[in-house]
Amino acid sequence: MRKWLRRGLWTLVILTASNLVAVLCSLPLYYQVTGGCFLLASLILLALLTLVLVRPLGRSPLPTRRIRQLAAGVELLRLFLVTATADLVTTLWFFCLLTPWAGVDGIVWLGITAHVLLVVAVEAAVFWAGMIRVYITSVQLGLKHRVLAALCGWIPLVNIWYLCKIIRIASDEVEFETVKWEIDAARAESEICKTRYPLLMVHGVFFRDFRYVNYWGRIPRELTRNGATVYYGGQQSAAAVEDSGKELAARIRRIVEETGCGKVNIIAHSKGGLDSRAAIAHCGMAPYVATLTTINTPHRGCVFAEYLLDKIPQAMRQRIADTYNATLKRLGDENPDFLAAVTDLTASACEERNAVTPDDPGVVYESVMSYCEKAQHGKFPLNMTHPIVRYFDGRNDGLVAVDSAKWGSRFTLLEPSGKRGISHGDVVDLNRENIPDFDVREFYVNLVADLKRRGF
Repeated sequence: MRKWLRRGLWTLVILTASNLVAVLCSLPLYYQVTGGCFLLASLILLALLTLVLVRPLGRSPLPTRRIRQLAAGVELLRLFLVTATADLVTTLWFFCLLTPWAGVDGIVWLGITAHVLLVVAVEAAVFWAGMIRVYITSVQLGLKHRVLAALCGWIPLVNIWYLCKIIRIASDEVEFETVKWEIDAARAESEICKTRYPLLMVHGVFFRDFRYVNYWGRIPRELTRNGATVYYGGQQSAAAVEDSGKELAARIRRIVEETGCGKVNIIAHSKGGLDSRAAIAHCGMAPYVATLTTINTPHRGCVFAEYLLDKIPQAMRQRIADTYNATLKRLGDENPDFLAAVTDLTASACEERNAVTPDDPGVVYESVMSYCEKAQHGKFPLNMTHPIVRYFDGRNDGLVAVDSAKWGSRFTLLEPSGKRGISHGDVVDLNRENIPDFDVREFYVNLVADLKRRGF
């Protein structure tokens, strides 16, 4: 009830402010007598309008500043839709009312013009105060909706439809994130992710553990909020599996020595799972690893990667590799090797390596895999590679086949719910997207909570 009363009051303030000229023209004699009072009322109205633009939600109970600003943006855009529609009606009425007098008194046109300019100014202030908030704070809009909204804004009626779409997306985000926060707050004291051994999260190929752009999206923060201690692999973006395994081994030794934790629980995505197995089997890390959970890892390789390497001319392969290696070296990799990384992902390379990389009986090996039903379920470029991988390898997540990811004593297949699949990037929250019926952050919370329940 309080929300609707506030919304009604703000609507009245906006409409009164935008139609001030119409009110002035409708009450000329009253204005002449009480001009000072009218000026005072106008100043109060301006103050109220400023309050609407700055604090549209009043004292909001929402949990974080970002969510509060996003909710405020949504509220302003809703107010804009209502008041802009009402202003359109009042402007037409005002025009029809004064047009017969335009030929008699030229000042009438000045009044009409002033009214239109004031309406545009007030509504523009409400619209942009809301849209800027939404554009800055929304994660779920993504680049696509931001660009399409800018393009659709120039097309009548389509712009209203797309504005409603933006309001829905942002509103759903506010609701989802608020519920998420409330769940975390309710279980904060339980520390359900406070495992016996810390987590070591190992990235996949062609990515790095950058300080400000997290490969794992919102997952590490969610785990930390629920009690987990999180470290990152820090290996180069592209290198042979054995070389990356040596880097991970050095990282594990450093964590164990500095913290005295004894062991780590590894959660590794994509090629990171192969790197981790190499560290355990070939670099003496078995005593320091309690569990290894691989996420969408091509344990049996990718047939389509082998096909591409065979078909792409040697000169072109080398040119692509040289460009990549030079770029990543500038970004921090000591000795990136694009071709070695891709070659180690082929089916034949994985078959040879599996034969000499046995699982250690002292380490618990488990695996997780997801897949997409259709190509368009994956973001670019996974939507392009999905049909190719499907042709060579069957069901896949845009890069890795389901059958290739099965490994260890327990295998979990994340089944798509409805029409939406879970791509290679979705499973590590690469796009920070809230996927219907799959809460990626909650999935990892449950995964780590299960490790804690089993004593790891």
